[in-house]
Amino acid sequence: MNALLSTPLFGILISLITFEIGYLIYSRTKITLFNPLLISIILIISFLMRFNISLDDYNKGGQFVSFFLGPSTVILAVPLYKKINLLKKHSLPILIGITGGSFIGITSVIILNYFFGLDASFNASLVPKSVTTPIGVEISKQLGGIPSITVAAIILTGIMGAVIGPATLKLFRIKDKIAVGIAIGTASHAIGTTKAIELGETEGAMSGLSIGLAGLITVFLAPIILKVLSVFVQ
Repeated sequence: MNALLSTPLFGILISLITFEIGYLIYSRTKITLFNPLLISIILIISFLMRFNISLDDYNKGGQFVSFFLGPSTVILAVPLYKKINLLKKHSLPILIGITGGSFIGITSVIILNYFFGLDASFNASLVPKSVTTPIGVEISKQLGGIPSITVAAIILTGIMGAVIGPATLKLFRIKDKIAVGIAIGTASHAIGTTKAIELGETEGAMSGLSIGLAGLITVFLAPIILKVLSVFVQ
């Protein structure tokens, strides 16, 4: 066992096995709350705690899984390519929608952090909660945040978006497929996009588009908004 722990194979294997268990549970139940990623995280943490295995031992292989987070988002361009004419036709409202969603996501976090009395590093860590993990971690570092908190916030935001996003849109009677995809992708990045793909090809394509654009927009907006609002909320 100790020999296995000393190799990257352990982290890779436990990540793949727990995710497959999570996916099996989700595919059988179709309950959004049973997100494969959430189940995988719970199982990994439980396993490490039960057998007193350190995070460093897990990360010998887990870091390789994290490395592929960035390249894996490229596959989201496939449904977008299929709907490229739709994108060209509605480019302006799509851009406005993603920009507006990113702006609201950033400002709401800063304002809520002020009311709850959280410190500056925690504030910076939560600002990029609605962008995909590779981009969010870099934004967090740029703003002086704590990457581990950022990753946790991104995962939680994505799962919440996948769970309550469709129901919220239905509640407000938002039925346009483009609007649905943009809303889910901008608010809850890749995890939400997996749910958008289930809703339809158009929703998935627009949600996939939102991931990249929302990340790019957040890179530029987050430092500016954080600096401006910090003057008023201090």
